[in-house]
Amino acid sequence: MDVSKRHTALLAGFIGNVVEWYDFALYGYMAGVLSGLFFPGEDSTASLIATYGVFAAGFLMRPLGSGVFGWLGDTIGRSTTMLISVTLMALPTVLLGCLPTYDTIGIWAPVLLVAIRLVQGLSVGGEFSSSVTYLVETAEDKRRGISGSWANTGSIVGMLLGSGAAAATTSLLDPQSLDAWGWRLPFLLGGVIGGISILLRRNLPHSEHFKRHHRERCETSPLLQAFATNRREMFQAILFASAYGVVFYLPLVYLPEWLHSQTGMPRHLALMINTGATALLLALIPLSGWLGDRYIRRTHFIAAAMLVMALAAIPLYELLGSGDIWRALLVQVSLVALIAVPLGSAPAMFVELFPASDRLSGYSVAYNLGLGVIGGLTPMTATWLIHQTGLSSAPAGLLALAAFAGFGALLWMKDGSREPLP
Repeated sequence: MDVSKRHTALLAGFIGNVVEWYDFALYGYMAGVLSGLFFPGEDSTASLIATYGVFAAGFLMRPLGSGVFGWLGDTIGRSTTMLISVTLMALPTVLLGCLPTYDTIGIWAPVLLVAIRLVQGLSVGGEFSSSVTYLVETAEDKRRGISGSWANTGSIVGMLLGSGAAAATTSLLDPQSLDAWGWRLPFLLGGVIGGISILLRRNLPHSEHFKRHHRERCETSPLLQAFATNRREMFQAILFASAYGVVFYLPLVYLPEWLHSQTGMPRHLALMINTGATALLLALIPLSGWLGDRYIRRTHFIAAAMLVMALAAIPLYELLGSGDIWRALLVQVSLVALIAVPLGSAPAMFVELFPASDRLSGYSVAYNLGLGVIGGLTPMTATWLIHQTGLSSAPAGLLALAAFAGFGALLWMKDGSREPLP
């Protein structure tokens, strides 16, 4: 692949994940506004729960999407699958921005909202693993780590843009304008970004790895092959992805609410600390990918970060207990620095684990079971542990246990970071 096409491929992989995570996260940030528009009722809490229920339904579609898009990617090609996945995210986002509310069409408004979220959840299940596989397969052998890291960088940019768009819309518009038309603007903006991504992905060349395996492939379903022929790799990937999901969601998603509920820190301060630390990932993720390419094998690099996190989890949570803003900032930055290692190096590691014939199917299913299901349940599990044990630091034990599990999975896993892709 020549330089110009390589740059286009990197940009297409990056912006596709911006779209996916901007659109998917935006719904969560706008849930408080959407609840009154699509689930009106006297009980505002019940309306909000219903709105978050639709959000959760989108996550539940991720394993199904992983199977569908994994199979598509291993049979019709990575680049074609990337185009389908981003289209199935961008178009529903525009439709959501144009959707009539409950006051206009009654019960059909929440019904259509659910349908849109299910399609988006299906798409999220295939987008990340498809783009990572394509980015890594089309990269030079010595740049697979940093190439794969751009997908996670795009995801973080999307999350930050979603947060910024929601914050700007809700702060700049008065409540009447927001409810009347303003809530639609950030969703329509997502459609514009999605349109750019679709244009970038229209004529991406096929991965040479895919073309080679496609000429030689047998009739066995790649999804079946992943679970039958490569079941050890599947189990390793699912185990690590599950641990990875917990160590991602606890510090980056759950920690702000923990700081507010367990230490009394004002929610806006906790969110500001979280947002600043998340922005730091934009520099640390590609750095991690580069270090894994140049200086230390990927499984060893990530295992070291997991071990440090396991040993530091409880001491770091004890530092948080005082509710001091500077200690909270120190802990958040420390955790983000550790999380950046798998965020930057794990994408290429997953791709290197599977052979080309079932690579996308195996990676996609393992990743979405771990990150989508186990990771998505983490905030709820952490809250339940605090309630059951009476210990505000109970999530620290969960974090340590998950990090140890990830460390063990990596020691068991064969490292392929210095060898040609199978």
